[in-house]
This record gives sequence, C-alpha cells and structure tokens, in this order.
Amino acid sequence: QVQLVETGGGLVQAGGSLRLSCAASGGTFSYYNMAWFRQAPGIEREFVALITWLGTSTFYTDSLKGRFTISRDNAKNTVYLQMNSLKPEDTGVYYCAGRRGPKVVTTAEYDYWGQGTQVTVSS
Repeated sequence: QVQLVETGGGLVQAGGSLRLSCAASGGTFSYYNMAWFRQAPGIEREFVALITWLGTSTFYTDSLKGRFTISRDNAKNTVYLQMNSLKPEDTGVYYCAGRRGPKVVTTAEYDYWGQGTQVTVSS
C-alpha cells in the first residue's frame, strides 16, 4: 500500500513562490506516474501536472504552463511541484497522486492519493 504525504503548502502573497513536496512510502515509487491535482472551494478537483515514472516526460494543464514545474527524485521517493508567480486563483488544496503503469492520465483515475496541502495566495 503506497502512502503519499504532501508538505510545503502555506500562505503566500501574489507573485510569490512555493515548492510542494510529496513523499511516497510503501511501494516502488519509480513504477508510478505521479501527478498533482488541486481543488478550490466549490470547484471540482482539477489536474495540474504529471510526470512519468522515469521523469522523462511532463504534462501540464495549459493555463499553468510556464509558472509551475513538476519534478521527481526517485532516489528520495519524492515528487515536487515548484509554483512561481502565484495568483489568488491558485488558492486551493493541492493533492499528490500516484498511478501504476505508463499510461498518461489527466483525470482523477489514480490509485493513491495524499491528504492534501493547503495553498493560499493573498492579493
């Protein structure tokens, strides 16, 4: 059973940066494609970014390209989300998710989820 724990959320002013981390345990991390999703109050959970199991490919929701960067360190069983030039509309709970296998999936069809970390961007 894979467990995912996100850290790094917090309160930041618009234009600032945050780096989220997601530490995995209990499985073979390098076998999983990893993704970040986010959910704002009253809004469906939305895809943010994905990185394939070897870290060779990344995918982003179009509106976030250029501001957010996903990366992973398989030696540390950790995936990261660097968020720059943050905007108030980036506020929400950010979730890390893992999916076994090579298929690139940008919907919420993931096998494992973290508990989420709150990101609040003030204007």
